[in-house]
Parts: sequence; structure tokens; C-alpha cells
Amino acid sequence: MTEISRCPWCGSDPLYMSYHDNEWGVPLHDERRLFEMLILEGAQAGLSWLTILRKREGYRKAFCGFDPQVVADFGDGDVARLLADPGIVRNRLKIASAISNARALLELQARYGSLDVFLWGFVDGKAIRNSWEKMSDIPAETPLSVTLSKELKRHGFRFVGSTICYAYMQSIGMVNDHLTGCFCYDRC
Repeated sequence: MTEISRCPWCGSDPLYMSYHDNEWGVPLHDERRLFEMLILEGAQAGLSWLTILRKREGYRKAFCGFDPQVVADFGDGDVARLLADPGIVRNRLKIASAISNARALLELQARYGSLDVFLWGFVDGKAIRNSWEKMSDIPAETPLSVTLSKELKRHGFRFVGSTICYAYMQSIGMVNDHLTGCFCYDRC
């Protein structure tokens, strides 16, 4: 059996490998999934991505399938419920940002038509394909992620620093940062 060459960051955990193989770097245009990934990337701050992947189903349940209309209406009772939910990261600031980001998203959608149009406009609708050969080549942020961060903050989003934005851009396929030796590189 021939071993598949993957980006080394996904290790050997089946959940991580599945995420790497099927989602990371694949261009994403679905509004609800774009919102989900934005919230999950913010929740990941200071934690490992694997921790968030393991809690992903808990997040989907706790945040009503990432329906921004529903999440935007969350109040104090919902915050208390979320702070007691072991299925998510129980951090008051991250929970509050998810709710305020849902509200900011609704305003952004009213202005631009969709989060998809807003985000993909930064790359003229086409993913940036990098050619990294080793993990140390991949930056933590780029001038584009700095710009995206500033624009999201200007529209009222939180937990969207430039490093989080770059990870978000990678996760939704705005940039293809699979290493050139990875079997996913040409596919994304």
C-alpha cells in the first residue's frame, strides 16, 4: 500500500486527516458554512484546531446550525446556557463575539448581499495558490489577512485578528496552502 503524502500539521488523528483531506483549502461559498468557520476559527484562538474539530458538533448544536438569524437573537439566557455547555469552549468573550458576529454578519449581508461576495471580493473570486514546500514557509499572516481583519473589524466583527483571518482564509480555500508535496495541493 502506498502512503499518501499529506501536510504534516494534520498528524495521524483520523478527524484531523479527514478535515485536511476534505475541507481545508477547498473553496467554500455556502453562507452558513462560511459563518461556521468564522466562529470556529475565532473559538480556536489560543487552542489547537483539533480541540475545535472535536467540539464542532457541539458548536453546531449550541449555535443552532450556525443560523445567523437565530444566533443574532441570542440573549442573556442563551449566554448562560452556552457558558454551561461542555460541548463548546466556554469562554465568555468568545461566546459574546459569536453572537455579535452574527449581528455584524446580518448587517454585512444587507450591505454586500452575502458574506461570500464580501470575502471572495478580496481575491477577485479566485483562490490564491501558494507553492510552499515546507511548513516553515507558510506565514501566520499576510498583508491580505491584515486588510481582511481591518475590514471585518470595521464592520463590527470580533475575534478576527490577522492571524485568525489567515487561518480562516486557508480553511475556506481563499488560499491554497497545502504543501506542494501534499496530495491535496493540485486538487484545491
